[in-house]
Formats: sequence, structure tokens, C-alpha cells
Amino acid sequence: MSGSMHTCEMIKMKKITKKTVLGDLIIKHPELAEVFFKHGLPCAMCGMAAGETVEQAAESHGVKVYKLLKDLNKAVKKK
Repeated sequence: MSGSMHTCEMIKMKKITKKTVLGDLIIKHPELAEVFFKHGLPCAMCGMAAGETVEQAAESHGVKVYKLLKDLNKAVKKK
């Protein structure tokens, strides 16, 4: 049930935030894998990380969350 709640939130989402759940983000925007790899976050595609937020993933890998968010949102706008 919580998985479908996340998916509904993604449909309404206009901007990726630090609270965006990785699993939902990758389902909706698989092209963002390249951005995650660029920032040293290949684990964003891992099933274990699916429930993590962008902020949690960034913090656990020492990545600046605001730079990551800037690049993620820029990539989504290009699509």
C-alpha cells in the first residue's frame, strides 16, 4: 500500500526534493540513473535503496544534496 502511495505522490510532483523517494523517482525517470552515477551514487538503482530519500542517499555517500537536486531537476526539465 505504501508503494502505491509513493507512486501517486510522484505523479503530482513537479520538482524533485530532498524528500523524494529514490524508488519512485527511478520508476518515473529512469534516465536519471546517469545523474546518480555522475554523483557517485550507483546504489540509487539498488533495490535496497528504493525506500530511501534523495537526502538519505546523498548523506550516506557524502554527496552535497543541493548540487544533486540541481542536476536531477535540470535533467528532468530536459526530457
